[in-house]
Amino acid sequence: MQGLTCFPVGVIRSPYKEIQGMPIQAKGAEGVPGTVELNAELEGGLKDLQGFSHIILIYHFHRSEGYSLEVKPFLDDRCHGVFATRAPRRPNPIGISIVRLLKVEGNILHIEDVDVLDGTPLLDIKPYIPEFDARETDRIGWLSGKAGRVKETRADDRFK
Repeated sequence: MQGLTCFPVGVIRSPYKEIQGMPIQAKGAEGVPGTVELNAELEGGLKDLQGFSHIILIYHFHRSEGYSLEVKPFLDDRCHGVFATRAPRRPNPIGISIVRLLKVEGNILHIEDVDVLDGTPLLDIKPYIPEFDARETDRIGWLSGKAGRVKETRADDRFK
């Protein structure tokens, strides 16, 4: 398998200095402020982003080491395949979050609903467009009856 070259386009800043105790999804971080510090040379790529209320952040789980093909996720006490979860310890430790974009100041994005560890390397930003991104679903697998607990569930050290 051939390698892939990727580089951080910036860094995500948040109040979360440690993994333990932070929200496990953006739904559990409603109102939590943060910023994105985009690399200065990429600032021109932010043109027209201010017109969107929400953005998708794609980032590297930089504190995650190794992976398991089966993991016990935060919302269940049974193991599931890593690709059936959003666990950070994965073959390619990439995460996504949908956050509210408050304002753009130069190369700094002011955001809220941040569920990301402070200092997380940012790989990309995309506008969130409900007509493109939101889908009606008829099943959510093992999360049936459990997804409603996402707001109060906090991370522990299981994925260190």
